[in-house]
Amino acid sequence: MGTESATANRVERLRALMAERGYDAVVLRNNPDLRWLTGAAKTFDYEIAHTAFITADALMLHTDSRYYNTFCERLGPDTPWAIDQDPALAPEWAAARIREAGADTVALEDTATLGFFDELTSELGDASVELPRMKGDICDLRMVKDAEELELLDRAQQITDAAFEHICGFVRAGMTEMQVKLELENWMLSNGADGLSFDTIMATGANGANPHAQPGDAVIEPGHMIVMDYGALYREYHADMTRTVVVGEPTEEQQRVYDVVRAAHEKAAAAIRPGVSGCDIHAIAVDVIASAGYGDYFAHGLGHGVGLEIHERPVFNPRYDKPIPEGSIMTVEPGIYLPGRFGIRLEDCGVVTAEGYKPFTRSSHDLRVVG
Repeated sequence: MGTESATANRVERLRALMAERGYDAVVLRNNPDLRWLTGAAKTFDYEIAHTAFITADALMLHTDSRYYNTFCERLGPDTPWAIDQDPALAPEWAAARIREAGADTVALEDTATLGFFDELTSELGDASVELPRMKGDICDLRMVKDAEELELLDRAQQITDAAFEHICGFVRAGMTEMQVKLELENWMLSNGADGLSFDTIMATGANGANPHAQPGDAVIEPGHMIVMDYGALYREYHADMTRTVVVGEPTEEQQRVYDVVRAAHEKAAAAIRPGVSGCDIHAIAVDVIASAGYGDYFAHGLGHGVGLEIHERPVFNPRYDKPIPEGSIMTVEPGIYLPGRFGIRLEDCGVVTAEGYKPFTRSSHDLRVVG
């Protein structure tokens, strides 16, 4: 499926949802949603500078002079999107489009700021327009990835896997967490990544017992376990992977705890199928870890969706009782964290298929000895 046909299908899915909900139009400002609908790669950045107005027969995108030419180049002359760089502020522009369309029910995404909502309401004045919230509707549409998205996610993961091989040959006792983190990130950026999925977690020794540890000047020492949680960004699609390595041969306890985490990961992953609930998959990993006596040391969710954002729906956690759809991209990342001593996490990222969970991550689950 090419980019144009992929994005046309996404717009069609949104319009079907609009018809089902009774929406005359939708106003969107969330960059990941706009990237998904337009297909404009390497155009959106940290600015919330764009507004889409979508009806059953119109696709309009408001931007400014900083992005206008890039949108025109990325989308091409045959794009169905009408790209507008009117100097009006976003609420004023959206209100004008609502009036022109004669729309009575205009849905807003949940990520719209209160400031935008208030200003839009003010611009509409006495117009009788209902502004319902979409309540994550587009997030739910984005859960199921199409062929183009799967290809981009796989490419992001290939870069991430290759970076692991590189860093395992680089890391040595005596280096700091920050030195290793910078080497890992620089390697990804020099070998195909457009950016980083998130700020890399590089945690050695006792720092590894903090699931979201902040890398710093802690020195890697012989016998340390190092938790590496990181990912490459490729055309706005994220990879996510965690591997825990050991500096020198592991102790009996380190290997035992690692084996428990691996067993939890592999048993939970083997149970993933379309339609299973997120909480049930999470419970499988919890049971393995608790049965081994480490139930108090695994407190976070087992995994989450990945795509244009590093954390998306669906999720594997105790509160998510909804079914996991085929085509969703999920992480599986159990861990055991022993305060003051060490932590271990093992994470893959993969797609939920009719046959089960297919990891994009290619790196082995074996405990890697480094340094």
